[in-house]
Amino acid sequence: MSEDKARPTPKVWVVQEMSNHDISGALRFGEIQTLLPASVQVAFSPWPVIRTVRRKLQRMGRDDYLLLTGDPVIIGLVCAVAALYNGGRYNVLKWDKRERLYIPITIDTTEKGERDDD
Repeated sequence: MSEDKARPTPKVWVVQEMSNHDISGALRFGEIQTLLPASVQVAFSPWPVIRTVRRKLQRMGRDDYLLLTGDPVIIGLVCAVAALYNGGRYNVLKWDKRERLYIPITIDTTEKGERDDD
């Protein structure tokens, strides 16, 4: 008889704290975890940020989500690390202004679907 292992609670990884944003709607997708405080900058030295993001996202599961807030450079870095640790696949939450809710989107950088050649 096999043991049933409890699945860990999904997490919503908030890229960078933003005190003026209400992200409570993301709670329905998992437990909120903040990667970086609002004050973090990458302009002069990205390595401390890279080390922190890599260390924290090592625990990222396939059912977790990224909430893409903050500095666009840091957002790009976080997406790259998430893809690296999850075989090219990660989930994001996109805010829909009209519906006033988060929409989950799966990004799979390895998927071989149809190409749109222009």
